[in-house]
Amino acid sequence: MSGDRPASVPEAPTAFPGRRWLFPSAVLDELDHDPGSDRGPRPGSRSGREATGWFARSARPRRTARDWVVDFTCFLLAVLVGVLGADALAGDPNTPHALAAVDQWLGALSCAAVWLRRRWPLGLAVAMLAVSLVSSTAGGAGLVALFSLAVHRPFRYVGLVGGASVAVLPLFYWLRPDPDLPYFVSVVLSVLLTATAVGWGMFVRSKRQLMVSLRDRLRRAETEAVLRAEQAQRLAREAIAREMHDVLAHRLTLLSVHAGALEFRPDAPREEVARAAGVIRESAHDALQDLREIIGVLRAGDAEEAGRPQPTLAALDTLVSESREAGMKIVLDSRVRAPAAVPASIGRTAYRIVQEGLTNARKHAPGAEVTVSLAGAPGDGLTVSVRNPAPPGRVPHVPGSGQGLIGLTERATLAGGRLEHGAEADGADSGGGGAGGAGGFAVRAWLPWGA
Repeated sequence: MSGDRPASVPEAPTAFPGRRWLFPSAVLDELDHDPGSDRGPRPGSRSGREATGWFARSARPRRTARDWVVDFTCFLLAVLVGVLGADALAGDPNTPHALAAVDQWLGALSCAAVWLRRRWPLGLAVAMLAVSLVSSTAGGAGLVALFSLAVHRPFRYVGLVGGASVAVLPLFYWLRPDPDLPYFVSVVLSVLLTATAVGWGMFVRSKRQLMVSLRDRLRRAETEAVLRAEQAQRLAREAIAREMHDVLAHRLTLLSVHAGALEFRPDAPREEVARAAGVIRESAHDALQDLREIIGVLRAGDAEEAGRPQPTLAALDTLVSESREAGMKIVLDSRVRAPAAVPASIGRTAYRIVQEGLTNARKHAPGAEVTVSLAGAPGDGLTVSVRNPAPPGRVPHVPGSGQGLIGLTERATLAGGRLEHGAEADGADSGGGGAGGAGGFAVRAWLPWGA
């Protein structure tokens, strides 16, 4: 499994490589930003209330070719409106020459300030609101400022500044009426232009937000896919670990028991030594075969199609016979009605429960008689019980982590059943994760068996 370890969460690629000049710099800056990093605002960025708006994170992203084209177009639009306003002032006999000169100077400065609309959208819009009260040639720059404010700041700022602009329009045309248009028409036309600038800016902002949200969704989808792959691999490793424990622990305990007998009984009769050596050889062969099956599962990826058939309830007699040959005292009480009708998955789970119970009894209560009970019928479920009393003598401590019982509990839960384990009434659990110790131990399970 080491060769298929997933990589870490992939870093999102640079947004639109080769076509970046077609997109606004604020959008590219937001798309290139890694949401998982702790990067704060760049030096010079806004803070406080003005920095709460969208695209207010970075200080001054470098303009793209599109930005230069749009900025120059906005500048020309502001200049065109200013020129039309200056021409109207020249033909208005009611406007003093000094006021017209001041108006034109303010209009020229306002057109130049349009180039600052990306850096200070809110400040420029507020300044244009004040200038528009006294200058008619600054009207184009004021519309551009409102448009920029709607693009780069939340609606609360746009609503305040736009509402103030609409509110002062009647006063402006009352003090400085248009020589060519009636008062009502001038006010309505200016309100429509203001609403158009704000609406268009909000439309552009919504499109940019949609683009950024789509990129964020893509990043989240990539991250979730990696996490799901890691989780699937972790579950597969846990399943393989449980299978190795269930399969190999039984074989290895048989090896340990007979090897210990040969070690402590070097003067045993020749027949017993040969029988123990034969059991060791058979157990080693079976353990090696089981290990090949597990490796086959890893290679094939499907436990149902790799190696020998998986054990079921029908293989329980063979398991008990092997344990008896190893010297265990086992009483098998099977009252299963129609055992051939037990589903393969339920039978396999029952087999693993008995196998783990016998393994623990062999390790923690050697010499004690183990009772294996099975009962059930279609529709009632299958009950499995493995009990052993306290061992007849003192048992040396056998290391164990209890992972086998934890795995059995998970197996039973996944099969739709339940499993309980603990000390019997005649003694206390030794806490070794197995069967026995100072008192008896029991493993009880119920598995569903549909009619």
